[in-house]
Amino acid sequence: MKYIELYEQLRNDIVNGFYPYSSRIPSKRTLADKAGISVVTVEHALELLYDEGYIESRERSGYFVTYSADGQFAMPERPGRAPTPHLPGNVPEESFPISVISKTMRRVLTDYGEEILKKCPNEGTPELRSAIAGYLRRSRKMDVTSERIIIGAGAEYLYSLIVQIIGRDKVYAIEDPSYEQIENVYKANSVRLKKLPLGENGIKSSALKEAKADVLHITPYRSFPSGVTADASKKREYILKAEKDGMIIVEDDFESEFTLSKKSEETVFSLTKSDNVIYLNTFSKTVAPSARIGYLVLPASLTDSFYKNAGFYSCTVSSFEQFVMAQLIENGDFERHINRVRRKKRKKQNN
Repeated sequence: MKYIELYEQLRNDIVNGFYPYSSRIPSKRTLADKAGISVVTVEHALELLYDEGYIESRERSGYFVTYSADGQFAMPERPGRAPTPHLPGNVPEESFPISVISKTMRRVLTDYGEEILKKCPNEGTPELRSAIAGYLRRSRKMDVTSERIIIGAGAEYLYSLIVQIIGRDKVYAIEDPSYEQIENVYKANSVRLKKLPLGENGIKSSALKEAKADVLHITPYRSFPSGVTADASKKREYILKAEKDGMIIVEDDFESEFTLSKKSEETVFSLTKSDNVIYLNTFSKTVAPSARIGYLVLPASLTDSFYKNAGFYSCTVSSFEQFVMAQLIENGDFERHINRVRRKKRKKQNN
């Protein structure tokens, strides 16, 4: 799509310093004439850059760069994205159509037969791990192999698994406030915790700069319960801090699939060139709360640590559930559902 191509070109120009902080982006008409595209297409590209915090709009002046490669500039406040907690027992409007799930279940029963009764590998079935790897390459620009993907029963289980992989003797820094289960699980595993206060666009720069920790657990998209979202500059700040201090980043990416943006949210995992980010996500929001299926994407540097320190744990998700989830991804139902919900949310916002 033309607007995505222009978005990527402008984004790269900003990140590489062609358009430095506070500089003015060429006018929409200039960009349209230069690229041979419509002004409407240019507007779509600029909207994406604005959504992710690369630029801001100034009345009667145009667009200006707000991305800071070193995090030294304070970013302008953006409208917060309110969190959307769900009460126990409620089925969210984003849940998968039950008719599609039941049809896929019947197909799995027919196609796999007694295979669903067998114990799956400790790291998860090859089918689901391969399906997730393909999905992440297509939708999130995360070039990972299935060997680095570990399946587990929901976020809380995966938090504990991270401790097993990295170690209890490390200092774990978390956002303050953060999803209470993050703190509860880390405390239950007897690790040392540091709470870093959130500002308008992520962890406050002053707190991040002074933090002495081995692990930085972040939720860049709509941190719960604050609703704070990290913009492009803040994500860059996290990356630089981790590189400087030798930290491991745990990127908790819950719910970002349902962004109102016309493209998928950027992940810290895909933005960094360092091999130091653990990516974590689940299907409890994109499929249903009862779908206790989550996954880790490990950096290559920690893959051996998983098999050494935690690889003996049996997988906590049944083979049947994994086969069903793999089918939903492979046949396109999963991504069609996500796109349908995103369109519905954008339409609702514009009305």
